[in-house]
Amino acid sequence: MSEGQFYQFQVKTIDGKDYSFEDLRGKVVMIVNVASHCGFTKQYTGLEKLYETYKERNFVVLGFPCNQFAGQEPGSDEEIHEFCSRTYNVNFPMFSKVEVNGNGAHPLFVYLKEKAPGILGTEGVKWNFTKFLVSKDGKSFKRYAPSTEPESIAKDIEEWL
Repeated sequence: MSEGQFYQFQVKTIDGKDYSFEDLRGKVVMIVNVASHCGFTKQYTGLEKLYETYKERNFVVLGFPCNQFAGQEPGSDEEIHEFCSRTYNVNFPMFSKVEVNGNGAHPLFVYLKEKAPGILGTEGVKWNFTKFLVSKDGKSFKRYAPSTEPESIAKDIEEWL
Protein backbone atom coordinates (compact mmCIF):
# COMPACT_ATOMS: atom_id res chain seq x y z
CA MET A 1 0.00 0.00 0.00
CA SER A 2 1.49 3.33 -0.99
CA GLU A 3 1.65 6.69 0.76
CA GLY A 4 -1.72 8.22 1.58
CA GLN A 5 -3.72 5.01 1.26
CA PHE A 6 -4.62 4.85 4.94
CA TYR A 7 -8.24 5.52 4.02
CA GLN A 8 -8.62 2.33 1.97
CA PHE A 9 -8.87 0.05 5.01
CA GLN A 10 -12.09 -1.71 5.91
CA VAL A 11 -12.55 -3.27 9.35
CA LYS A 12 -15.32 -4.83 11.43
CA THR A 13 -16.67 -3.02 14.46
CA ILE A 14 -16.87 -4.94 17.71
CA ASP A 15 -20.58 -5.50 16.99
CA GLY A 16 -19.88 -6.91 13.51
CA LYS A 17 -20.62 -3.92 11.27
CA ASP A 18 -18.44 -2.84 8.36
CA TYR A 19 -16.40 0.31 8.99
CA SER A 20 -14.60 2.23 6.27
CA PHE A 21 -11.56 4.34 7.04
CA GLU A 22 -12.91 6.78 4.42
CA ASP A 23 -14.96 8.11 7.35
CA LEU A 24 -11.69 9.17 9.02
CA ARG A 25 -10.61 11.70 6.39
CA GLY A 26 -9.73 15.00 8.04
CA LYS A 27 -9.40 13.47 11.51
CA VAL A 28 -6.36 12.83 13.67
CA VAL A 29 -6.61 9.14 14.55
CA MET A 30 -5.10 7.13 17.41
CA ILE A 31 -5.11 3.37 16.86
CA VAL A 32 -4.41 1.17 19.88
CA ASN A 33 -4.19 -2.60 20.30
CA VAL A 34 -5.99 -3.19 23.58
CA ALA A 35 -6.50 -5.99 26.10
CA SER A 36 -8.82 -6.43 29.07
CA HIS A 37 -6.43 -8.35 31.36
CA CYS A 38 -3.19 -6.38 31.01
CA GLY A 39 -1.24 -4.22 33.40
CA PHE A 40 -1.90 -1.33 31.01
CA THR A 41 -5.69 -1.89 30.83
CA LYS A 42 -6.20 1.13 33.10
CA GLN A 43 -5.11 3.22 30.09
CA TYR A 44 -8.68 2.87 28.81
CA THR A 45 -9.44 5.77 31.19
CA GLY A 46 -6.83 8.02 29.58
CA LEU A 47 -7.80 6.98 26.05
CA GLU A 48 -11.44 7.79 26.76
CA LYS A 49 -10.44 11.14 28.27
CA LEU A 50 -8.45 12.04 25.13
CA TYR A 51 -11.37 11.01 22.96
CA GLU A 52 -13.87 13.07 24.95
CA THR A 53 -11.53 16.08 25.06
CA TYR A 54 -10.73 16.23 21.35
CA LYS A 55 -13.54 14.47 19.48
CA GLU A 56 -15.26 17.77 18.63
CA ARG A 57 -11.99 18.89 17.03
CA ASN A 58 -11.84 15.88 14.67
CA PHE A 59 -9.90 13.41 16.79
CA VAL A 60 -10.82 9.78 17.30
CA VAL A 61 -9.43 6.79 19.19
CA LEU A 62 -9.88 3.35 17.62
CA GLY A 63 -9.46 0.31 19.88
CA PHE A 64 -8.47 -3.06 18.43
CA PRO A 65 -8.55 -5.95 20.92
CA CYS A 66 -5.69 -8.41 20.52
CA ASN A 67 -4.99 -11.70 22.31
CA GLN A 68 -1.41 -12.18 21.06
CA PHE A 69 0.34 -11.05 24.23
CA ALA A 70 0.16 -13.56 27.10
CA GLY A 71 -3.49 -14.33 26.29
CA GLN A 72 -4.62 -11.08 27.92
CA GLU A 73 -7.69 -10.63 25.68
CA PRO A 74 -9.33 -14.07 25.73
CA GLY A 75 -12.98 -13.01 25.52
CA SER A 76 -15.37 -12.81 22.61
CA ASP A 77 -16.06 -9.47 20.94
CA GLU A 78 -19.31 -9.28 22.91
CA GLU A 79 -17.53 -9.93 26.23
CA ILE A 80 -14.83 -7.37 25.41
CA HIS A 81 -17.44 -4.76 24.50
CA GLU A 82 -19.35 -5.41 27.74
CA PHE A 83 -16.15 -5.17 29.83
CA CYS A 84 -15.02 -1.90 28.20
CA SER A 85 -18.45 -0.30 28.51
CA ARG A 86 -19.13 -1.44 32.07
CA THR A 87 -15.66 -1.03 33.58
CA TYR A 88 -14.23 1.98 31.72
CA ASN A 89 -17.29 3.60 30.09
CA VAL A 90 -15.54 3.40 26.71
CA ASN A 91 -17.37 5.40 24.04
CA PHE A 92 -14.66 5.55 21.38
CA PRO A 93 -15.02 3.07 18.50
CA MET A 94 -13.99 -0.50 19.25
CA PHE A 95 -13.35 -3.17 16.66
CA SER A 96 -13.36 -6.90 16.29
CA LYS A 97 -10.38 -8.76 17.75
CA VAL A 98 -7.31 -8.80 15.47
CA GLU A 99 -3.76 -10.05 15.36
CA VAL A 100 -1.07 -7.37 15.12
CA ASN A 101 2.02 -9.52 14.47
CA GLY A 102 2.89 -12.62 12.48
CA ASN A 103 1.38 -14.17 9.39
CA GLY A 104 -2.16 -13.48 10.59
CA ALA A 105 -1.55 -9.78 11.28
CA HIS A 106 -4.37 -7.55 10.12
CA PRO A 107 -3.30 -5.53 7.04
CA LEU A 108 -3.93 -2.30 8.97
CA PHE A 109 -1.25 -3.21 11.51
CA VAL A 110 1.15 -4.39 8.82
CA TYR A 111 0.75 -0.93 7.28
CA LEU A 112 1.08 0.98 10.56
CA LYS A 113 4.21 -0.94 11.58
CA GLU A 114 5.81 -0.11 8.25
CA LYS A 115 4.91 3.58 8.48
CA ALA A 116 5.91 4.00 12.14
CA PRO A 117 8.66 1.54 13.08
CA GLY A 118 9.52 0.98 16.71
CA ILE A 119 12.82 1.58 18.51
CA LEU A 120 15.86 0.88 16.34
CA GLY A 121 13.59 0.36 13.34
CA THR A 122 11.85 -2.74 14.66
CA GLU A 123 8.44 -3.35 13.17
CA GLY A 124 6.76 -5.79 15.54
CA VAL A 125 4.25 -4.54 18.07
CA LYS A 126 5.88 -5.32 21.42
CA TRP A 127 2.84 -5.47 23.72
CA ASN A 128 -0.74 -4.42 24.37
CA PHE A 129 -1.53 -0.71 24.27
CA THR A 130 0.99 0.20 21.59
CA LYS A 131 -0.40 3.42 20.14
CA PHE A 132 -0.21 4.76 16.58
CA LEU A 133 -1.09 8.38 15.83
CA VAL A 134 -2.11 9.23 12.27
CA SER A 135 -2.30 12.78 10.92
CA LYS A 136 -5.51 14.19 9.48
CA ASP A 137 -4.20 13.76 5.93
CA GLY A 138 -3.38 10.09 6.59
CA LYS A 139 0.27 10.55 5.64
CA SER A 140 2.17 11.12 8.89
CA PHE A 141 2.51 8.47 11.58
CA LYS A 142 3.94 8.25 15.11
CA ARG A 143 4.25 5.20 17.37
CA TYR A 144 4.14 5.23 21.17
CA ALA A 145 5.23 2.48 23.54
CA PRO A 146 2.68 0.57 25.63
CA SER A 147 3.99 2.32 28.75
CA THR A 148 3.30 5.78 27.28
CA GLU A 149 0.33 7.20 29.16
CA PRO A 150 -2.36 8.50 26.79
CA GLU A 151 -2.42 11.89 28.52
CA SER A 152 1.22 12.47 27.57
CA ILE A 153 0.29 12.30 23.88
CA ALA A 154 -2.10 15.27 24.12
CA LYS A 155 0.57 17.74 22.97
CA ASP A 156 1.18 15.76 19.76
CA ILE A 157 -2.57 15.51 19.14
CA GLU A 158 -2.97 19.27 19.55
CA GLU A 159 -0.11 19.94 17.13
CA TRP A 160 -1.76 17.77 14.49
CA LEU A 161 -5.25 19.18 14.98
